[in-house]
Amino acid sequence: MLSYKESLKILKETNALLEGHFILSSGLHSKQYVQCAKLLSYPKKAEAICSSLCEKIKEEFNKIDIILSPAIGGIVVGYEVGRQLDIETIFAERSNQQLKLRRGFKILENSNVLIVEDVITTGKSALECSELIKVNKSNLIGYACIIDRSNNNSAIKDKIVSQIKLKIDTYNNKELPNDLKKILPTKPGSRNL
Repeated sequence: MLSYKESLKILKETNALLEGHFILSSGLHSKQYVQCAKLLSYPKKAEAICSSLCEKIKEEFNKIDIILSPAIGGIVVGYEVGRQLDIETIFAERSNQQLKLRRGFKILENSNVLIVEDVITTGKSALECSELIKVNKSNLIGYACIIDRSNNNSAIKDKIVSQIKLKIDTYNNKELPNDLKKILPTKPGSRNL
């Protein structure tokens, strides 16, 4: 199992964790920015991170029938975790601003479902997936992600198993620390395109 330090090193090497001055999609400012897609563009490094996450998942959850991930961020992580654990993996995607099962994906009644994400911050997408599990009369057994940056502030009350937890402080315009004021901000998020 990879240590926190080893995981952090991989995230930085792949530019999945950047340091500087960032304006997040929420409009808040931060000294760090997470973009797991950068990690996932290095298959062997992503495999190592997911392998370590799979060890934690096996320690925490007994019987998993299906893995459900929200599109688009969770698809590759869900697939890799499913591949390594040899568990069927599906994803939900947005249609009319709502996550739905499409492409013939189904959750059979009474299935034990694990939701797998790349990053959990607010937990919004993961919670939308949990509603799909309820509608299909199945059992949510928990959540797993590469990076948990919820700081226990997400709406998720169930256990989150993560490879690494990051506390990333955010600031509004009026409370920027002096060191951030000296750095020109960038907007790296996918919603800022």
